[in-house]
Amino acid sequence: MHITRYTDYSLRVLIYLSAQRDGLATIQEIADSYDISRNHLMKVVHQLNKKGYIETVRGKKGGMRLQMAPEDINVGVLVRETEQDLSIVECHSANNTCKITSVCGLRPVFGEALQAFLSVLDKYTLQDVIKDQYQPQLLRLLQIA
Repeated sequence: MHITRYTDYSLRVLIYLSAQRDGLATIQEIADSYDISRNHLMKVVHQLNKKGYIETVRGKKGGMRLQMAPEDINVGVLVRETEQDLSIVECHSANNTCKITSVCGLRPVFGEALQAFLSVLDKYTLQDVIKDQYQPQLLRLLQIA
């Protein structure tokens, strides 16, 4: 299974905001911390705000912060909300043209594999990902003061 850059960046933004905890962060700060494109993050931040994961504050001293507690952000739910297509193989997609789909034994196997993947992600929250014992290292690596 492969998740898109969009989902990866969504998780990174939420991890950054969880690690920071106090105050507001800007898109530029997050982009600089991860050494990724500010432009890519703009769309991610907009959607995370729209979905209620973060809140944004406009103005000169504006920025963003988590709107939900890290323990209330389920990784599996976030992945489902940010991935547009979770099809592992063509026969699971809306555009399936495979001629043997109706008799192929691989379709249920891949369906089970996808469910197992999502079941594992469903077991974890953002709080599990940012583990308190790693907080000092996370702050240092992300260059959060």
